[in-house]
Amino acid sequence: MARYTGPKSRIARRFGEPIFGPDKALDKRNYAPGQHGLNRRRKNSEYGMQLAEKQKAKYTYGVLERQFRLLFAQASRKKGITGEILIQLLESRLDNIVYRLGIAPTRAAARQMVSHRHICVDGKVVNIPSYQVKPGQIVSVREKAKSLEVIAASLQGFNHGKYNWLEWDENQKAGKYLNIPPREEIPENIKEQLIVELYSK
Repeated sequence: MARYTGPKSRIARRFGEPIFGPDKALDKRNYAPGQHGLNRRRKNSEYGMQLAEKQKAKYTYGVLERQFRLLFAQASRKKGITGEILIQLLESRLDNIVYRLGIAPTRAAARQMVSHRHICVDGKVVNIPSYQVKPGQIVSVREKAKSLEVIAASLQGFNHGKYNWLEWDENQKAGKYLNIPPREEIPENIKEQLIVELYSK
């Protein structure tokens, strides 16, 4: 499956936010990338703002255009607020749950762990990062992978009480997805209504 492999600091600087995690390059140069990034004072159009918000959501969750469009179509078919449901679907992805549980330090690392068959859902190995985890399911580290240094380092000192919709069992190295999180409990700075307006044109 294709994914974005370009320079991440450049993307973070474009949005002015550390969307891939702590970023030293963004801290040093908190302005748009490119030769004229520091002096650029371009006024963004309504369409430009909507497009930027969609791009930010895609890069944050590591989803490409076609998959993002399919998720939006899925969200629009469900009852409720489309934008909120879209963010909840993105949060329910297996790679995101692995990241939120602290098993991996970044979403990209979580995606790799899932792809390399280090993660189980309800005791069965799942190697599809986009797998939709359902409330009540248990996401765990495969027995063979529990001794991996990267997992131990990521879990060390991680605050598992950060998210009310997840429950962590330290002994089993497993987390339970308790419920779909309400929008106010999802920390991502994404204006999902702008994405809905973009796709509604």
